[in-house]
Amino acid sequence: MQEKSDINRVIVAITGASGAIYGIRTLELLRTLGYDTHLILSTTAKLTIVKETSKQVADVESMATLVYDLLDFTAPIASGSYLSKGMIIAPCSIKTLSAIANSYSSDLISRTADVCLKEGRPLLLMVRETPLHSGHLSLMRKCAEMGAILFPPVPAFYGRPKSIDDLVNATVGRALLRFGIQNDWYPRWEVKNES
Repeated sequence: MQEKSDINRVIVAITGASGAIYGIRTLELLRTLGYDTHLILSTTAKLTIVKETSKQVADVESMATLVYDLLDFTAPIASGSYLSKGMIIAPCSIKTLSAIANSYSSDLISRTADVCLKEGRPLLLMVRETPLHSGHLSLMRKCAEMGAILFPPVPAFYGRPKSIDDLVNATVGRALLRFGIQNDWYPRWEVKNES
């Protein structure tokens, strides 16, 4: 049996919240790091990809090792017996956040997220919404209490980004690091001594 630390499989979901580029970049960076990616796209994500980026849905699907239909509950990733390193939902819509917080497995994204939580595997939610009301905050708190990593894509500017690509790379790189995957796409905080 494969040891947990040796698992080279990451589940990536892209939902319909604005910020499809975060999921796309996650797929790109994981591929360069040699990870197998198992992709699920929500129905609205397919619309958002075309509206927000220069890519077509087929382009994004071709970046993944395997792609699953949103309603395929027979997919191996719907079972805790199928080992993975965990799951990243980038971006994560409030609808998906709500389904996860309430253990409402209405599609393969929420079911697979629930599997990660029940099996103690990392689940990183790149929640993309602003401003937030108390209902949103309550859902985030519930997910955090269940063990999810809440990672809103808030850009950092200490690396002096020069482009949107720099911001996206830094955010996704930092998310991957928090997920447990070492990489060099995020800036490190450095304080220079002035004499």
